[in-house]
This record gives sequence, structure tokens and C-alpha cells, in this order.
Amino acid sequence: MALDGAFVRFLTNELKNELCTARVSQIHQPNKDELLLSLRTLRGGKKLLISARANSPRVSFTENAPENPASPPMLCMLLRKKLSGAKISDVRQPDLERIIFIDFDAVNELGDSVKYTLACEIMGKYSNVIFIDENETVIEALKRIDAGMTTGRIVLPGMKYTLPPAQNKLSVLSNSPEAIVSAITRSEEKLGKAILNTVLGIAPLISREIEYRITNGEAMYADSLDSQHLNRLKYYIGKLADDIINVNGKPCCIYDESGKPKDMSFTEIRQYGSFYTVKTSDSFSSLLDSFYSERDKTERMRARSQDLLRLLTNASERCARKINTQQAELEQCADREHLKICGDLIQANLYRIEKGSPFVELENFYDESMSKLRIRLDPSKSPSQNAQKYYKEYRKAKTAEIMLTEQLTLAKRELEYLDNVFDSLSRAETERELSEIRSELVLTGYIKAPKAKGKGKEQKPLPPLEFKTTDGLTVLVGRNNRQNDQLTLKTAAKNDIWFHTKDIPGSHTILVTNGQEPSEEAVRQAAAIAAYHSKAREGSQVPVDYTRVRNVSKPQGARPGTVIFVKNRTIYVKPEVVVS
Repeated sequence: MALDGAFVRFLTNELKNELCTARVSQIHQPNKDELLLSLRTLRGGKKLLISARANSPRVSFTENAPENPASPPMLCMLLRKKLSGAKISDVRQPDLERIIFIDFDAVNELGDSVKYTLACEIMGKYSNVIFIDENETVIEALKRIDAGMTTGRIVLPGMKYTLPPAQNKLSVLSNSPEAIVSAITRSEEKLGKAILNTVLGIAPLISREIEYRITNGEAMYADSLDSQHLNRLKYYIGKLADDIINVNGKPCCIYDESGKPKDMSFTEIRQYGSFYTVKTSDSFSSLLDSFYSERDKTERMRARSQDLLRLLTNASERCARKINTQQAELEQCADREHLKICGDLIQANLYRIEKGSPFVELENFYDESMSKLRIRLDPSKSPSQNAQKYYKEYRKAKTAEIMLTEQLTLAKRELEYLDNVFDSLSRAETERELSEIRSELVLTGYIKAPKAKGKGKEQKPLPPLEFKTTDGLTVLVGRNNRQNDQLTLKTAAKNDIWFHTKDIPGSHTILVTNGQEPSEEAVRQAAAIAAYHSKAREGSQVPVDYTRVRNVSKPQGARPGTVIFVKNRTIYVKPEVVVS
């Protein structure tokens, strides 16, 4: 991604115009990699997201504020103590480094004026947010770095803050375009690589763009440019320097054929031709927010649900192994009738069998051809005892078959239930949804109930998801198995219509009919919503069963979300949500 030093310069200038004189009203730490500052500015309240995520580091205003944890981490408590009510005095960037310093004027416990700084280092997997005082001493950091983790810069409380090691590149802020061009043309590398390795603060996307505009896609080496290409290089390096020095940039986002954001830049990108689409944004901050919001949302939920995913994966694997073992044992029981036949033949021929014989061959009167059957015997037992031995093994196999069939049915139901929980977890979008899934797993015995931590405010259950068909009927969708039960068995009226994907994990979906007969289009749209909120979301033609709610019931002792239904019909639909 092209969040380079030049892009950060444009972003810093934009933030400075918005943030200077803003005051901190609230501070949150949604997770270990992010800080969220609620600010009072001259233009109203704003939320500033500071992220040190490896794949989406940034400082930007956000309209998609992440959900906060129930209890704030220690760093968050420290920042609240030091920065609540503080005024932002400056936003600055050292040269063209990927670092933004946010300076605060605050008041300490004694009422004295103090200065603090948040150093937001936007450097991929090395990103960090470091809280320092006016003496440039580290107070705390989002990610502490000790001597055991690196041989370079150490970031620990009490140590002096230092900038990351400088790159051996030329900055357009302190070097003339002529000097930069001269350094580029001394390189023996291809032109794009030579530009990238010479100019400070630009990403590979920008160096490739300059190369493309100079050579029109032709591969050239920096030290072998002719006069025409050399003049073009001087022009574009001069233009780049002018845009950066005068902060004359334009936030651009590059979209691939499917409409997904591919990259971003501070200048128009032409190298992709008609394969990609380039669109401008209102601001650099809004560009970052829209570019990373969906990815961050997915990453946050993945991190928060990691323990549940691990638990469900282990439980599913254990259940699958149990099913395989029980099926193998059940196959062994299939030969039990042969044991009974052996016992009957021995019992009918006791007078013909000598004690101590290791085997006997007897006519099988169960076979029309009366073929002889070779039967193994225990020489230490009498013929009668051998018959009883075979009868005992037959009864044991018969009992085992009954027990294994029951256990196999229960194991398959458990695996089906776990698949349903997996599906609910994959579609969870908030911490409260994860909390309800955890509560369900506590109820079903997969997680131990947490110890009570005093009286806390009990959260109300989340309502089901709600949609409207084009003709105005309400469609309700359960978020998890417990809510599925509540929606189908308690909330829905008997004449409402119940939907569920056929033999596929998914949510219970209710089309509220208000006692009327719904149109075929309303039924199709409700079925499409049910398919969308299932494991088959990416499918094209998904089978969905539907019936009146009165035809749906819950077996006694069944797990949450498990129901049986009759008088159903099946419709094939494309998963989608139709909004009226």
C-alpha cells in the first residue's frame, strides 16, 4: 500500500488544519493495536483513530469507530489521566518519515502546564504509538520493544525517545531535483527501482508511476537514459518535489475490476490503464477510513473471536474423530448374524462334536444348498460352552449396534450444532454478538462459566436483524442459536412463515405476515435473506425450506437452534438482502 512518507505529509497537513486547538473529550483503546480519541473541534465532534496494525496502520478521522471493550486497558487509563481535557497544539512530521507527532498542552495533578506528545509511527509491521513527555522521555508505548526483541532501537518507559534509523535516501525537502536526478542516473538498476532506492518518502507505486510516465512501460536502466528520457525524468522529479513541498496533493483510490480498493496515492495513477479505476476522495483522512474500514472490521472480529474459533475447531475435530471411530465399530457389528448361525449350528450338532476340537465343519441349514460351514472352536470348552460363547458374542454385538447407533446420532447432531455456532461466529460483527455466543457455549457446557466479578450492569439481549421486503413486510433474522429459538418459538406468530437453508447451517428467518397472505415476491426475498445469513452466502442457487411457524417445533432436550418441521416447501434463490 502506498501510505508512504509523501502521503503522510499531505495527511499531516490536513490533520493539522483540523486538529489544532481541538480538545480531548474521551480516550478509548478498542484493542491492543488501536487508540480512539474523541475530540471537540471548531467544526464539532470528531473521532481520531490511531492504528498500529501491521496491515492497516494510519492516523485518520473515522466514521466507523470500533466497539470498545468492557474494561479499558492500562495504557488507555494512563492516557485518560494525562490527556483528558488536553488541547492539541501541533501536528507535525519529521522530514518525510512515516511518523506523525501529535503535541498536547495539558495540566498535571498539581495544576502545572505540561506538554505531551503521541508519536504515531506508521511503518507496517513495525508500527507503534509512543507516549512521550516534553523531555522526549518515553512514558509508555502501545508496543514495548526490549533488547530481547531487537538489536536496534529500544522502546521502553523511562528511555529517551529516538527516531527510527534514517534511510540512505535523498529528501525533496532538502535536496534539489537536479541532485536527486544525478543520484538516480548513477544507479545501475532499472529506472523504477533506482527512483525507489534514491528518493525518500515514496512507495513502489509512485516510483513505478514515474517510470511509466517517462518510458511508457518500456524497461530502461537508470544509467543508460537518452537525452529525451533524461529530460522527462528531470520534469517528473521536479513536479514530484513541487507537489510535496507545496502540499499540492490529490487523494486517489485505485479499484480493481470487482470494485475492491487495490491501492491509494496522493497523485493520479495511470500505469494500470483501463484495467483499474482511479477515483478521487474528499480528503486523505476519509480515503484512509474507507480504504481500511472493512478490512479492519474483519481483522478486529477475527482477533476477538480467536479463542472461540480455537475452541470450536478442537470440539469439531474431536467430534469428527468420535464419529469415524463409532462408524468403524458399527461396521464390525454388521457380522453379528454369523455369530448366531454358528451358535445354532453347534447347538444342533452337540452329539457330533468332540470336546477339544479346534474347529468343526457342519451343514448350514440356513443355506438352501446346505453347504458346509467351518466354525472355529475353543478346545478348552465343551461343545455346549462354545455354542453359548457364540450366543454371548451375538448378544454383545447386537447391544453394541443399538448403543452405537444412538451415540452416532448424538455425535452427528453435536457436529451439526457446532457447524451452526461456527456459522453464527463467522457473521458476528460486534462484541455483544460474540458475548452472546460465549454465553450460549457456557450454557451448552463447552466453556466454563466465568467467576462473578461483583454486580455489573446486565446487558439486554440484542434484537434480531430486521429487513423489509419491497412490499413492506418485515423479515427478522436470528443472530445466533439462542436467538433463533427465541425468534421461532416465542416471538413469531403461528401464521408467520419460517425459513432455513436446506441441510446447510444458517439463521432462522421469519417473514412477519401480520395475518395476511404474502406475495410470491415477498417469500422469495425472505428466502434470499435466509440464504444470505447462512454458510451458503457465496452460493448462486441455494435451497431454502419454508413453512408456517405452527409447523415448527423443538425436540425435547435438543440443543439451541435445533428444531423439526413439517409441511415444508423448498425454493432455490440467490443469497442477497433486498432493502425496500
